[in-house]
Amino acid sequence: MLAESLMDTHALPVFNTELALRFAEQQAQGPTELRRLFHGRGRCWPGLEQLTADWLGDQLWVSLFKEPEPAFLAQLSKLLVSFTQQTAWSDSGARAVLLQHRSRPGAPVEVLWGELEPRPVVCEQALKYQLELGRNQNHGLFLDMRLGRDWVRQHAQGKRVLNLFAYTCGFSVAAIAGGASQVVNLDMARAALSRGRDNHRLNRHDLKKVTFLGHELFKSWGKVRKLGPYELIIIDPPSFQKGSFALTQDYHKILRRLPELLTENGQVLACVNDPDIPSQFLIDNMAEHAPSLQFVERLDNPPEFADINPEAGLKTLVFSAGS
Repeated sequence: MLAESLMDTHALPVFNTELALRFAEQQAQGPTELRRLFHGRGRCWPGLEQLTADWLGDQLWVSLFKEPEPAFLAQLSKLLVSFTQQTAWSDSGARAVLLQHRSRPGAPVEVLWGELEPRPVVCEQALKYQLELGRNQNHGLFLDMRLGRDWVRQHAQGKRVLNLFAYTCGFSVAAIAGGASQVVNLDMARAALSRGRDNHRLNRHDLKKVTFLGHELFKSWGKVRKLGPYELIIIDPPSFQKGSFALTQDYHKILRRLPELLTENGQVLACVNDPDIPSQFLIDNMAEHAPSLQFVERLDNPPEFADINPEAGLKTLVFSAGS
């Protein structure tokens, strides 16, 4: 379980040093690329477990996952404003420093410096994505899944792909970029799928190759099966979605359907992002409910998402129906 320790003002100089180092590296490698700069949630930095910082093209997005003491918040805000006085910051063409209070109702965003661009277009591995800042807890692209999207892009050539819990279709964009013949995106949130359609348009993809199903999965098996079979299926569910999905109760209902949806040598990319559920949960459930699929590998997480306990971070596992 993630540490619930209080945030420590004495640890803020460490955050300042790490942020400066990672920001400089980011600007040297690809100034417009979005990337996690500081991952306190990995619990590698005592006293900073509830703090993260992301570079979103030209905006610094800092998130607090727990309400801090007033002294911590005041010092953090002062530190971030001071950060904008550095030459590297001026040279970056940065637009804003934003502080998101995720523990507060509505996850409000405070503009500490500059002016918020609420719908920035950002880049990841030369692909473009439309984010939406300030309206929801999440901005539209999960940065810890970067290597998962890379894997899909590398393995999608000529394949028909099913993307379950598609959200804003990051996997779909990667699949079409990798030469997929067709992608079917399913998510009950139609607004998210609409943003996914925009993401494909940003990358000038042929939308005739992409299908968007704004349906609840467990009521749509017939439609999903009719559009198959699939050479690649991606399952990236939320841990809990009120009224529709609970990971520990419902994941197996998807797994047992896989053999009828996959081609003979099809692959599955299955994900879990609950810190309390280990990767073995997926391996065991797949063995029980879809024994024809064999575990192949667990993908690495991006190095910037280092975690003191690797099983607490994102788990992205590959299974194959082939021998």
